[in-house]
Amino acid sequence: MKNKPIIIIAGEPYSIFSEILFKSLDKNKFKNPIIIIGSYKLIKKQMKYLNYKQHFNLINLQNLDFNKMNNKKINIININFKFKKTFDKISDKSNFYIKRSFEVAFKIIKKHKIAGLINGPISKKNFLKKKFLGITEYIAAEFKIKDYAMLIYNSNISVCPVTTHLPLKKVSDKISKKLIINKVNLIKNFYKTKFNLNPSIAVTGLNPHCESNYKDSEEKKIITPAISELIKNTNISGPYAADSIFMKSNRRKFDVILGMYHDQVLTPMKTIYEFNAINITLGLPFIRISPDHGPNEKMQGKNISNHQSLIFAIKFLDQE
Repeated sequence: MKNKPIIIIAGEPYSIFSEILFKSLDKNKFKNPIIIIGSYKLIKKQMKYLNYKQHFNLINLQNLDFNKMNNKKINIININFKFKKTFDKISDKSNFYIKRSFEVAFKIIKKHKIAGLINGPISKKNFLKKKFLGITEYIAAEFKIKDYAMLIYNSNISVCPVTTHLPLKKVSDKISKKLIINKVNLIKNFYKTKFNLNPSIAVTGLNPHCESNYKDSEEKKIITPAISELIKNTNISGPYAADSIFMKSNRRKFDVILGMYHDQVLTPMKTIYEFNAINITLGLPFIRISPDHGPNEKMQGKNISNHQSLIFAIKFLDQE
């Protein structure tokens, strides 16, 4: 096979994703075939509503031949979805549709070599129903992967939270020396495999200024011991105060900043780079990327959404 396909799950049917998908495919050329998994009728109707003009190539899942595909048309595997409105409120009605979209993608991945998987934004509250913390965990469970990590990637600096979609009150109990070491090893393996690079990694503390008013802080009990063990064969240092590590003079020294919880590292990352970043799941047997934005229900159908992150994701996989 000459090229490996890029699989894109359309995700939540009532979101901004169809818009940024049309914008991304409109004037950009990609060498690898791109296959969309979603509702043919809905996506076609949304295209007309948003005033884009592209042709579709309806793909039969049972007779996939990637060598005969190109991106002159939008390659799409249809997933049935009953709808009345072109855009509507997000609800549980789309859950089976999203689940079926993932099942089809997983079937392809387990049978064929792919450049990678991109999934459109999904409402975690509606779809996951508290069974998983996030889509990262949902996919990892399907492939029976226990060690995985969320890397928000930019070529200048990337960030990785040790814990993901946890309430703040649970973070302290969740972090551990083993978890930090696992995340760092996944980061090292990714940078070595993808870029042949031994990354420079900074680790933040959990408490403000890496200080606390009690004897056994997480920095002393967990974070510093993890760094001490890793430093033998890893370019790693810390813990650093989270309020200053993202200053320009500091972050330029590192490839990756590992933080203890989700917003500790994602908030400054999005402030600095906005949509010029992608969410990569490390530890899977394939590359999975999610554009760095949510469904954004309030902006659906307005044709004003930024598609930079999806372009970044497709171009990243188009190198595979």
